[in-house]
Amino acid sequence: MAELISIIVTTYNREDALDAVLRSLARQSDPAFEIIVADDGSGPATAKLVDSWKPKIGHRLEHVWHPDRGFRAAESRNRAVLAAQGAYCVFLDGDCIVRPNFVASHRRLAEAGWFVTGNRVLLSREFTTKVLRENLAPETWTVARWFAERWHNRINRLSGVLYLPLGPLRRIRQNMWQGARSCNLAIWRSDLDRVDGFDADYSGWGKEDSDIILRLLHAGARRKDGLFATGVIHLWHAEADRSWLAENERKLAEVAAGDRIRAKRGLSSLQGTDAGAIVVS
Repeated sequence: MAELISIIVTTYNREDALDAVLRSLARQSDPAFEIIVADDGSGPATAKLVDSWKPKIGHRLEHVWHPDRGFRAAESRNRAVLAAQGAYCVFLDGDCIVRPNFVASHRRLAEAGWFVTGNRVLLSREFTTKVLRENLAPETWTVARWFAERWHNRINRLSGVLYLPLGPLRRIRQNMWQGARSCNLAIWRSDLDRVDGFDADYSGWGKEDSDIILRLLHAGARRKDGLFATGVIHLWHAEADRSWLAENERKLAEVAAGDRIRAKRGLSSLQGTDAGAIVVS
């Protein structure tokens, strides 16, 4: 039996995008996975949407929620990790549609001692509106269709939807933290426990994903590229509030200059006394 993979999907009050993401996950060729929706304080409509998918998704689907107290993506991901049952966690943003071989590709690239960083293709604002309004399914499109959309400038690049067997080239950036994003990132649960997960010490948007990559590298894990294998289709969204970015960059610089492995406020901070704040539907 294939080892269970946990797909952890972050979301916040964007039911139309989340609906498209869950639809794409229902199309996966690899059946050995579960879905944990990491909800950063959405309203009741998100819970209703998740509940509507439970009888038709074909996999364990759980909704992990905490109250809306500003941007707390790191903490919401950690809550989802604690609810997950898989030995391998793939983090995915709730506006990133995946193609039918997404889980299979991540399973193929999974290797002890390594984490996998994926890439993405960005849809324009107008094209995103069209995809969601008309209920299009870009996860099923052919390469020819993607070339046409690129020709019309509806997407920013093709690398996120093409396949190439890169082999040993996937290890070239094994010690590099720059450019890795948590919208498409796979980490062994044992490595997450070792670094104590994401660090909720970061306030607001920005750099909590770079932080965990640095700490994984400090812990001895290495980076493998999912480029041309695990790309996702990223729907457009407005830019997040970046008022905390300078402070987060300062914190990140401290981590980069040192050798700290564990998060200041990670998984362990949620176990026990704070666990009651988790709502799993």
